[in-house]
Amino acid sequence: MKIRAGFEIEYECQQPTPMLLALSVHPSRLRDLETPHHITFEPEIPSRDYRDDFGNICTRIVAPAGLLRMSTEFTIRDEGLPDEVAPDARQTPVDELPDDVLLFLLGSRYCETDRLTDLAWSLFGHVPQGWKMVAAICDYAHERITFDYMKADPMRSAVNGNYEQTGVCRDFAHLAVALCRCMNIPARYCTGYLGDIGVPEDVNPMDFSAWFEAYLDGRWYTFDARHNHPRIGRILMARGRDATDVAISTSFGASRLAGFKVITDEIVGKAAA
Repeated sequence: MKIRAGFEIEYECQQPTPMLLALSVHPSRLRDLETPHHITFEPEIPSRDYRDDFGNICTRIVAPAGLLRMSTEFTIRDEGLPDEVAPDARQTPVDELPDDVLLFLLGSRYCETDRLTDLAWSLFGHVPQGWKMVAAICDYAHERITFDYMKADPMRSAVNGNYEQTGVCRDFAHLAVALCRCMNIPARYCTGYLGDIGVPEDVNPMDFSAWFEAYLDGRWYTFDARHNHPRIGRILMARGRDATDVAISTSFGASRLAGFKVITDEIVGKAAA
């Protein structure tokens, strides 16, 4: 399978403003690219990439005063397989977890484990450990939160999402990540492209998607509390503790989002050939 993906994003700044971008394809998917992947800026400005502590490719720029357009479009190969399901995957005891995985048991900016632990144990303390517990957590988040694109709130945390019962994909992911951590299951937040491949077309505007990974049986597995069933064609951009670590843009000064468009489409027929 081949997928065409990309974005066009515009920011308006009143003065030159440093920005940090997490908009590149994750290093684990670079080998699958069929066309070059690079971010174009209009007007042209200098940019520099580096790898952050989570292994993501980040881009540093100084946005000029006025309107800045950033864009990319690329083609990538994908196996076309749905997310893996492993119902027998066991939960790894905390004392056996690798050192670099322990970080994903701790609370973070949007995943307040200290405020959700009692709720988590009351809901899932009786559920078998491992895959079944993560699946139960996904079921809870999926049923608890109602997707509403118009009610996106960058300040909403897992606690707020659980209380307000509304949000977008990042809110489903934050709630599920926090509850997994409360139950001693390492979980990390993921962001990337996810088109409507193999499913009915979503009536909402296409956006970047958020899901999460849980550490079971010595490896990371993909889970998606918003859709709550295996999906095809995920293109990972970045992983972290929560949305703070993988925000598509972090502005060190005042900026306004002036335009936003994301595309993720399967290439079919003659175009794929």
